[in-house]
Amino acid sequence: MQDCIFCKIVAGKAPSWKVYETDRVYAFLDINPVNPYHTLVIPKSHYKDIYDVPEGDLRAISSVIKYLTTLYQEKLGIRNVQIINNSGKEAQQDVFHIHFHIVPRHLGDGQNIHWETHPEMRDKFDQM
Repeated sequence: MQDCIFCKIVAGKAPSWKVYETDRVYAFLDINPVNPYHTLVIPKSHYKDIYDVPEGDLRAISSVIKYLTTLYQEKLGIRNVQIINNSGKEAQQDVFHIHFHIVPRHLGDGQNIHWETHPEMRDKFDQM
């Protein structure tokens, strides 16, 4: 995809700070990090979102996420992370090349995600 920034990064036509790479997956530091070591993990092939990515590439991505989080724990002492994927515009996806964020977290980092819960939906579980 010519206009995809992540495809340009994989092709070496846009800069990135590579963290790790396999034949199918590329991981790099997020250019707009929310915390130190905020890492993006992407497939080298272009897939729009979770609905588009083949299972084999998704497994490869997951394997790299596991490898990097373990490495961050062992080498950097990072023991708390959020793994985030947004698929679709209404789910706040902003780059339409599937990607996963590894976001190291620590107390007081100001990155508190708060979801508004709806316990009243429990009454509809059987219908769902």
